[in-house]
Amino acid sequence: MTARWRVRFAESAQRLKSEMVSLWFCARHPRTPFVAKALAAVVAAYALSPIDLIPDFIPVLGYLDDLILVPAGIWLVLKLIPDDVLGECREQAARWIEARKPRPRSYLAAAFIVALWLAALIYVSWLAWPWVQARFA
Repeated sequence: MTARWRVRFAESAQRLKSEMVSLWFCARHPRTPFVAKALAAVVAAYALSPIDLIPDFIPVLGYLDDLILVPAGIWLVLKLIPDDVLGECREQAARWIEARKPRPRSYLAAAFIVALWLAALIYVSWLAWPWVQARFA
């Protein structure tokens, strides 16, 4: 039973990787509708970002965003992209993966996530400052 589960999990992970690369190409395709293009760019940028919104070392939550947000975003974007465009982008992604090119990365998304974490850190520091002053004054 576990061996079959591992095979199914590996196949699902490979399909998810392929779909992410397809969405990356769909976000740049000229016939993709704007809403689908924007959402595909957001989902692909988040999934391909070298930095996660919720870091993986945080127990449960670190992987929960990858297990729920990314597949849900992919599903929604796939519903918005015309079939012919999606077919072209899937073929392009398959060629990309077969050529073993490096996985596309989104450094803009990484910068955004770092900025978001810095903003959260500054906000929490600002909230905690009165307590720190009262405690150590």
